[in-house]
Formats: sequence, C-alpha cells, structure tokens
Amino acid sequence: MGRLIARRLAQMVVVLLVLTAVVFILRQLQPVDPARVALGPQASIGAVEEYRKELGFDRPLLVQYVTYLTDVVTGDFQVSVRTRRAVSEDLALAVPATFELALIALISAVVGGLVLGVASAARWRGSSLLRGAMILGASIPVFLVAFALILLFSRRLGWLPGTGRTSFREFEAGPTGLLTFDSLLAGRFDVFVDALEHLVLPAISIALLSAVSIGRVLRSSLESTLRSPYVRTARAKGLPERWVIGRHGLRNASGPAITMSGLQLGLMFAGVVIVETIFAWPGIGWYMAQSIPTNDFAAIGAVTLVLGAIYVVVNALVDILQLLADPRIRR
Repeated sequence: MGRLIARRLAQMVVVLLVLTAVVFILRQLQPVDPARVALGPQASIGAVEEYRKELGFDRPLLVQYVTYLTDVVTGDFQVSVRTRRAVSEDLALAVPATFELALIALISAVVGGLVLGVASAARWRGSSLLRGAMILGASIPVFLVAFALILLFSRRLGWLPGTGRTSFREFEAGPTGLLTFDSLLAGRFDVFVDALEHLVLPAISIALLSAVSIGRVLRSSLESTLRSPYVRTARAKGLPERWVIGRHGLRNASGPAITMSGLQLGLMFAGVVIVETIFAWPGIGWYMAQSIPTNDFAAIGAVTLVLGAIYVVVNALVDILQLLADPRIRR
C-alpha cells in the first residue's frame, strides 16, 4: 500500500508542475504588458523596459519559468498592481475567510448528502418527493440559489444578513483568521453569533448542489448494497432497519460518496468566486473578482494556483483515503 500512496503523491506533484506551467504560459500570452500596467500609462518607454528587466522578462523563457516556479514554491507571487502590496500578504488576509466559508459549506454538504442519500434509499415516507427535489436541486445554478436566498431571507424576511462577513468592524481576527474560532478565543460570543449568521446564506449557496450530488451517488450505491445477500441475511435475523443501514449498508456504500465529496470540495472552491462576489465575502474569490478588471495577473495567477493546488491535493487525499478504507482497491 505504501507504494500505491507514493505513486499517487508523485502523480500529484506532476499535476502541480503542469498547473504552474499552464499559468506561466498564460502570463506570457496575456495581451497587456505587466510592466506597463504596474507603472501606469504615463510611464516612459525607458522606465517600462527597466522595470521589465527588474522583473526578469528579458531572460530566456526556460530561465523565467524556473524562476517563477522557485518563487511559487517559496510563496512569492510578486506584487499586486491593484493593492500595491505583495500578493502573498493579500492572500494571507483573504484565504482564512474562504477557508472558513468552504469548511462550513463542506460540513453542510456532507451532512445534507448523508441525510438525502439515506432517506431516499431507505424508502421512507415522502422519499419519492425527496428524489424529485434532488433532481430539481441539481439543475439550479449556484448564482440563482444565492440571489434567491438573499431576496427571501435577507430582503423579504430580514432574518439573516445578505452581504459581508461580520457587522463588528472593530473586531480584529486573532491568530487563525477564522472569525468563528477567534471570537470564541476572545470570549466575544456576540461576534461568534454574528459570524455564523453571515455564514449561513453563502454556505448554503455553495453546499446545496454538492449535497444533492453526494446524496444521489450515496443513494445509488446504498440501494445496490441493500440488495446484497449479506444485507438480506441481516434482515432475516431480525435486525432493525436502522442497524442494517447504519452498520451493514453505509460502510460498504461509502466509497463512491467519499470520492464525490472530494470532487465536490474542489468544485466548491471553483464556485467560491461567484458566491463571494455576490455576497461581498472578503475571500480569495472576491479578491480575484476585483483583480480581473485591473489586469492584475499576479493576483489572478496566484489565486488560480491556490485553487488548483487545493483541488489536486484534495483529490489525492481522497484517493489515499479510499486505499485505506477499501481493501479491494489495494488488491
């Protein structure tokens, strides 16, 4: 099994190298001159050329790529032309907000997918309606869900805030940058409750489609498992149905659902740009959305690499978890 894990990790490294090469090529093909964008339209040609040399754009492409790869590995993404700060500093402020949102969304998606999958596969009362709702939920785009939630729960009912991360502007996040965790460390339960209220709508917007996808895969796998001979034997022994599903069905049917959960986590980060823009959530999606109009490729490339790396690493971890959970894959 160690050899399989090592091979999967090696594949992950190769994919990450290809990702950095693609971003580097896109940087070379961008229609605007990054030196001109950084210095402004009034800068002289000599000043632009001097800045290009300072950035290393006059060197051979292979040397530029090696330098770029070294900078990325060390966390140096150059300077943002919009904020005039190091992109790594901007990401250090934005990543915790995105991580907190994605974590709550992932927990909601997994719990929701588990409930939807078990309820629809167990043929409980109303399961047919639940299946129809799952099909409907899978067809609704993320931005439409976000707008509908804002209009209903924020504008019409006024139950939850529709934008931003917190109403307490004076509160500064602590060591982790996660408002929910840092507010508890500081004993500010009012900030904690307010942070949770701001998390509800964007987290549901991201988690809904993922929960439906996980639930549909789990339902299909669980239905197949519940028709197995050992499950019929367990029922013949008189075991309660909840024991049959929980102890004999879910564990053997969880493989495809685990795979789908990993894929959905990657897709969550892909949808973060849309959701954070709609809810004005100060994460990396909002940061990227603000950088696009200004042709800030240093920021755009950095966010692309971060999101891509998260997707690749998560999928590698999912494959490793499957190796640990299912002996049949190891064989």
